[in-house]
Amino acid sequence: MKTAVEWYAEQAMQLEIQRGKGIISISQMLNELSNIFQQAKEMEKQQIMNAWLIDGYTDLTNNYWVNEFEEYYNETFKSK
Repeated sequence: MKTAVEWYAEQAMQLEIQRGKGIISISQMLNELSNIFQQAKEMEKQQIMNAWLIDGYTDLTNNYWVNEFEEYYNETFKSK
């Protein structure tokens, strides 16, 4: 499995190649970079949640643990 950072780097490189070949404009590339950045952040959150839940909280269907993770994630990773 790729990390969110690896996935983002690959996607960004593909966009740069397309821009270099004249397939997309710089503004299209920047717009797409913003989109893939948001996707990478969601992927990272999911990867953190998977690790957190597996580390002792394995019932993914239990809303209690999902809510606990959301609180942990927001306190640990969200900017204030």
